[in-house]
Amino acid sequence: MILSRYERVIAKRYLLPGKGEGFIFLVASISLIAVMLGVAALIIVMSVMNGFRAELFEKIVGLNGHAVVQGYGGRLSNWQEIAKQARATPGVTMAVPLIEQPLMASFNGRVEGVLVRGMQRQDILSNPALQGKVIAGSLATLRPGSGNVGIGARLAEALGASVGSSITIISPQGQTTPFGTVPRIVDYTVSAIFEVGVYDYDKAFVVMPIEDAQTLLLLGEDVGMVEVQTEDAERVGQILAPLAERVRGQAIVADWRTMNASLFEALAVERVAMFVVLSLIILVAVFNILSSLIMLVRAKTRDIAILRTMGATRRGLMKVFMTVGVTIGTLGTVAGLILGAIFLFFRQGVVNGIQMLTGQNLWDPSIRFLTELPSKTDPFEVLAVVIMALGFSFLATLYPAWKAASTDPVQVLRYE
Repeated sequence: MILSRYERVIAKRYLLPGKGEGFIFLVASISLIAVMLGVAALIIVMSVMNGFRAELFEKIVGLNGHAVVQGYGGRLSNWQEIAKQARATPGVTMAVPLIEQPLMASFNGRVEGVLVRGMQRQDILSNPALQGKVIAGSLATLRPGSGNVGIGARLAEALGASVGSSITIISPQGQTTPFGTVPRIVDYTVSAIFEVGVYDYDKAFVVMPIEDAQTLLLLGEDVGMVEVQTEDAERVGQILAPLAERVRGQAIVADWRTMNASLFEALAVERVAMFVVLSLIILVAVFNILSSLIMLVRAKTRDIAILRTMGATRRGLMKVFMTVGVTIGTLGTVAGLILGAIFLFFRQGVVNGIQMLTGQNLWDPSIRFLTELPSKTDPFEVLAVVIMALGFSFLATLYPAWKAASTDPVQVLRYE
């Protein structure tokens, strides 16, 4: 919208408060603040939701792979052949054996439910979800037959264990005797404590070499499943469809969507709902812009009539009032972007500060899954928010601008 020199002067004059126009300026200022808060709230919430999904996806997929080929009854005898078939499937980048079994662990009289996870040593050392997450000890000590294990940080806290502690793993799958099955009770030394960042994992995981897990669970050479990684996690079902057909009757293929369907569907629904609800803040701000412009037009009726008699065109007057409204929306949008960026940068400090002031735990990892407030800003979503805010602001200017342009100077000045 290109303005002439006099149109720019008038628009600038109408943006600043004149004599007796303090209330109109107050309403316009409130409109600007409302747009700022609406844009900032949308960007913050959408970034946090995206970060939450991305963090969960990274942690869950990092530990469990994009999919698993799981044997019936929790045992997979011909896993070498299945792993070979999986690696030969186009789009598959990795297929490794895995054992995962819920058991019990005890230490100094404390008992906790655990999830024993047997992995190949090279997979333990190279797993992206475990790399750099060790807070005590070393994963390099987890060698077959060493009797060493790595446990999650929350599990270590619950048991009161530390590096060097000897914990007892209890498995119900033990020796069969004339008097019944005797549970297996095996002692292991904690040689590493890790913190993945997902509370459920840190509270339950016990990682050990797959050979030790086979011995503990009396599996022989069998494993529980084959973990599969693909080139594209979003196309995992399509990529593994041929493999699912080949192993039908022997095992089932479950991808990350199936294993965590309820969680990711809930996140998707909540994300859409939050976007719609928070968009209403911007809509309310736009109505404030509309009301402030209507009041401005009524206050400037005499000025508009004089400008019309001096040769101002209807189009020119429309551009003036549209510029005023769009300027308020633009300033609010820019301020919202800055406020949103500042909040996201200091998000964890803000959460910690509020927790200190209120004495309430706003981010309980046992409920939120993650130990820290995540964030991942999508530039396309930010662009969509900006376009929406500016678009609504532009639409709010149309009626007041048209009303100003349709002012009849004869009717206004007749009794002046």
